[in-house]
Amino acid sequence: MVRAAVLPAVNAPLVVTDIDLPEPGPGQVRVRLAAAGVCHSDLSLSNGTLRQPAPAVLGHEGAGTVVSVGEGVGHVAVGDRVVLNWAPACGDCHFCGLEEPWLCANAGTAAAAPYATLSADGSALYPGLGTAVFAEETVVAAHAVLPLPEGVPLADAALLGCAVLTGYGAVHHSAGVRDGETVAVYGVGGVGLAVIQSARIAGAGQIIAVDVTPDKEGLARAAGATDFVVSGADTAKQIRKLTGGFGADAAIECVGRADTIRTAWSSTRRGGRTTVVGIGGQDQQVSFSALELFYFGRTLSGCVYGNCDPAQDLPVLAEHIRAGRLDLSAMVTDRITLDGIPAAFDAMTAGRGGRALVVF
Repeated sequence: MVRAAVLPAVNAPLVVTDIDLPEPGPGQVRVRLAAAGVCHSDLSLSNGTLRQPAPAVLGHEGAGTVVSVGEGVGHVAVGDRVVLNWAPACGDCHFCGLEEPWLCANAGTAAAAPYATLSADGSALYPGLGTAVFAEETVVAAHAVLPLPEGVPLADAALLGCAVLTGYGAVHHSAGVRDGETVAVYGVGGVGLAVIQSARIAGAGQIIAVDVTPDKEGLARAAGATDFVVSGADTAKQIRKLTGGFGADAAIECVGRADTIRTAWSSTRRGGRTTVVGIGGQDQQVSFSALELFYFGRTLSGCVYGNCDPAQDLPVLAEHIRAGRLDLSAMVTDRITLDGIPAAFDAMTAGRGGRALVVF
């Protein structure tokens, strides 16, 4: 038996209870978690914004140690430190053939199959986003674990599994931020802090952080922001004023709201790039006039998992960590237990803090 935070049904409170995990079968790995980040996507799964069969163990941003492996697993062994990959590419679908593994058509299949049972009554449990890291241990497909490079603290490495890969990829792969450019970052949560650090690493000359919460200015500046704007009706105007009247070269939206996406678009210069990282609901509709699309010549793009190939990007991120350019611990504002996850959900909803980290 292991302890886990279970979502009994969509919109139901999480319950910390015992679950029974099977031993790993062929092509599977069992991992003892060191830590798990509490991501806004977990909140979206719990409230039905994103689909997830229930009852389920949520959590998809995690790192830990391999405790057992099934037949045919060769790239990791018992005792190895690993990072969980919630969107492992199959390598065979149309998108993988296009070398776009972040769009893999089969990356989410594990979430739809039961992986464990409740100890109390034996009912089947589903793994949130296929990984189920809000638990002391989990069992996942072998291609969902990545060896953790040396020199990276194991607990903090959990953030690499989602927030950092997403933020880094949004800057380097999607927005393509270049040396000396101006970047506006909307939302100073876990992903937003990773975006700010990544923009600094990319050599951005000016990084403007935007958030509804004035208290986040210190977090943003510590991560590398040169300016901070409290979000309001005149946000785009403020950013144009800070950039000589032109607007930012790149705006990266980490909130997933129609009004924020629209504001991010309006705050970029003619010919600029707007990258949407935040996950919004189907009711969040964004509108543009045909004339402005022509006149401003801006690019608007979605960004899935940072448009990353985790196997290739993880070693790069590890080198930035070892060199002191990327500080994972600075993104963590709360270190909690499983029982603290509901409060972390409430804090995200209220826009407080950076990343909450469940430490086992």
